[in-house]
Amino acid sequence: FAADEPVKEITTGFARNTVLSVADTVVGAVKGGDISHFFVIGGCDGAKVGRNYFTEIAEQVPDDGVILTLGCAKYRFNDQDFGDIGGIPRLLDLGQCNDTYSAVQIAVALADAFECEVNELPLSLVISWLEQKAVAVLLTLLSLGIRDIRLGPDLPTFVTPAALQILSDKFNLMGIGDPQEDMQQMLKAS
Repeated sequence: FAADEPVKEITTGFARNTVLSVADTVVGAVKGGDISHFFVIGGCDGAKVGRNYFTEIAEQVPDDGVILTLGCAKYRFNDQDFGDIGGIPRLLDLGQCNDTYSAVQIAVALADAFECEVNELPLSLVISWLEQKAVAVLLTLLSLGIRDIRLGPDLPTFVTPAALQILSDKFNLMGIGDPQEDMQQMLKAS
């Protein structure tokens, strides 16, 4: 529509095969200090108050950070220009929730490249929670031993206070908070 001009292009299609095809460049950028941290920011979305957190946390990512996004939550910020680092876009849209497998495979490949565990990577997960399929994604991440996941804006109904204590103790699962404070904590942990 003429009223929608100018048209803005949004680049997608950075599934695991695309990202892994430039793995040497990514690893070199990390070793060279050009990339300091990776952030998985995505998941389900909705109209509930508090979901602007995901836009705000993406905007807090430092200039040497890379955002991997997937699911509907990416629509909160995927129209922003985050620029690139040495030709690597700082925002890599991995697809929808069904493409969580790509994010896991990228994390595993990075861990292999740096000869460490996924939980030892400079990687933070901030997951938007809304519907049942997110249960499968969360349970998959937990079954893989992934720690330090931030989840919100509300925790799932099945996460009772007792369950949250267990998940917090074992996996450091936590709810989201203030975007600036959460970002500072994520950067300190890396």
